[in-house]
Amino acid sequence: MKQKFKMNTMALFTILLWASAFPMTKVAMTHYTPNLLSFIRCTVASILLLIIGLSNRIRKPRKKDMFWFLLSGGFGFTMYMILFNNGIQTLTSATSSIIITTTPIMTTVVASKLYGEKIKKVGWLAIALAFLGVLILMLWDGVVSINIGLIWTVGAAIVFCCYNILNRKLSYIGYTALEIVTYSMISGAILLALFSIQEVGQIMTSEPSHVLSVIYLGIMPSAIAYLFWGKAMSLADKTSEVTNFMFFIPLFSTMLGFVLLKEIPNMGTFIGGAVIILSVLIFNLKGK
Repeated sequence: MKQKFKMNTMALFTILLWASAFPMTKVAMTHYTPNLLSFIRCTVASILLLIIGLSNRIRKPRKKDMFWFLLSGGFGFTMYMILFNNGIQTLTSATSSIIITTTPIMTTVVASKLYGEKIKKVGWLAIALAFLGVLILMLWDGVVSINIGLIWTVGAAIVFCCYNILNRKLSYIGYTALEIVTYSMISGAILLALFSIQEVGQIMTSEPSHVLSVIYLGIMPSAIAYLFWGKAMSLADKTSEVTNFMFFIPLFSTMLGFVLLKEIPNMGTFIGGAVIILSVLIFNLKGK
């Protein structure tokens, strides 16, 4: 029971931090290009994680596992951040976060096939209920605006599903949450450097608000959040126990978008958010 409480607390704290990334990314994107913002965010996170890792004497990755860390970093940080940053340029914080909540559904299905993680019928019903909540959020005004941002963000949800599966694999073969996120983040930063090297001049013209926003993104929604996410994953019996918390993201990001960017939520946000929270409670109490 104590382990489950710890897992749930870490997952919920992670979701709060990730929700803050939606409006804060929009602030940073007023100056930085998507690729450069991804690189700076990932580099700041890598430095902090490496300091934390060295102080905790983390082990070096085995040579035979380097490919998996490169793949994990490529999906979870390089591809995800580029796709996410491009997508949010034409979407509100609420809409972007709604699309990202498709990740738990993808992850649950893939994990059930790869790792034999059985989900009860009520668990699948809870997932369907959560998706209904997402649809309420998206369709409340009677229309869905399909634009290039939507396509970018769907891609981000897919690659983050891949990261969750790889995170689980690395945990299975003996790596700690700190080791997984540190080496994955460093791999992601190295790959991102290839896409942003020609844009570093933007750093010299940054205003204090831009610098603070990207430092926050690197420390809180990246380094700290991914560390807690990895730890929650390592404590979970099933991947879906953790990934289902991602259904909270639209509610939190919509609220933060209102506070920080004056993005006004509608009644669908509150009704859909209530359905999502109910689904998570049902899944965690009865679905596993």
